[in-house]
Amino acid sequence: MHPLLIKIGPFPIHTYGFLVAIGFLTAVSVFKKLALRSKLDVEKILDLSFWGLLVGFLGARTLYVITRFSSFLTDPVAIFKIWEGGLVFWGGPIAVIPFVIFYARKNRLALWKTLDVLTPGLVIAHAFGRLGCLAAGCCYGKPTESVFGIRLYSELVEPFLHGVPLHPTQLYEASALFLLFFGLLIIFKYKKFDGQVALSYLLSYPMIRSFIEIFRGDQVRGFVIDEVLSTSQFISILIFIVSVVVLFKRLGEVQSIPKKASLNRHRNQKKSLNLGSR
Repeated sequence: MHPLLIKIGPFPIHTYGFLVAIGFLTAVSVFKKLALRSKLDVEKILDLSFWGLLVGFLGARTLYVITRFSSFLTDPVAIFKIWEGGLVFWGGPIAVIPFVIFYARKNRLALWKTLDVLTPGLVIAHAFGRLGCLAAGCCYGKPTESVFGIRLYSELVEPFLHGVPLHPTQLYEASALFLLFFGLLIIFKYKKFDGQVALSYLLSYPMIRSFIEIFRGDQVRGFVIDEVLSTSQFISILIFIVSVVVLFKRLGEVQSIPKKASLNRHRNQKKSLNLGSR
């Protein structure tokens, strides 16, 4: 835990904000490279990435505020203290996916190809964000006797847990996200259809998040069923189910393309024969 990275005169640079910025810059670099490989308009992708990450950040912060609404009522100014941490990740995709669909249609970008380009960058940005959570002392785990336990003293940690070895759930998730990032790059390189990268993520991350939630100890993240099903697990289950449905639909669309192409060729050949016989 190291919330303050450095202080330059009267200006503090918080570790959380610094790591989020590093994640953003890394994501933009990934967007640019993958857009070039996909032969998409790089400028449009970079514009989309900037606004998309902003919308996603606002969505994640908004969902966090909702989960801690009562505490923010007593201190509304704290809503804007983003350097202290406080994002609920699923708020990001929930906000940004409709925005990406809108932007892609408006700017005539191939939607599935665009989503494939954006997804790995989203994952690497999220990974750095989780490291920021560790520095800020939020999103912490349950008490553990494991040698991997970490001690936190953040105001975001319940006082009775100060100094108690906790599961480093921030590191668990960051590690999983870095692995997922490289896995998605491999899928991107060898993908069989547009949308495979995005759908692979939407199927993988809900499982990762649901598993890590088992070790989370922060109560403020909220529960649908107390101590049984957290808000993030509930959202993960819904997104996984929807993604499975979309995947089967997408596979059906991809498989129908060769059939349609073959049918069109057959029709064209038949027309040519009819014209030749006249």
